[in-house]
Amino acid sequence: MFKLSPAGEEFVKKELTRYETKRSAIIPCLFKVQEENKGWVSPEAVTYLSGLMDLPEAWVNEVLNFYTMFNKEPVGKLHVQVCCNISCCMNGARELTKHLKDTFNVKEGEVSADGNVTITRVECLGSCGTAPMMQVNDNYYENLTHESAVKTIKELM
Repeated sequence: MFKLSPAGEEFVKKELTRYETKRSAIIPCLFKVQEENKGWVSPEAVTYLSGLMDLPEAWVNEVLNFYTMFNKEPVGKLHVQVCCNISCCMNGARELTKHLKDTFNVKEGEVSADGNVTITRVECLGSCGTAPMMQVNDNYYENLTHESAVKTIKELM
């Protein structure tokens, strides 16, 4: 059963007072849940959060399912998101994704056996002029080659 830390609960209570409506606090509260739940938001966490915020679960799920920055499945210590929009694809993002999956022996969207890496393809990360690029957790890496991407991930492990 998921439960926020006392500091996490205080964060949610504070966020609820910052906005005109409680519903407006869902995004920052989901980020707090994801942070304290090893990088993802479980169905149990949605139930818990909706109770803590005194909001319908459907409202929390609407936000969770709309935004791609919330993970609905467990992720590794490093969540590697490779941009696969047109500029990145034209510059080798598909091949880069395959190379990373092969190098780290992980299927797309799954967690590697050591728990370190999850690789997913995502839509535009907003760096078309420096393609291909990836986001690892909250950091962005541009002008990637197969070698530089692998080196970056290994250095972060």
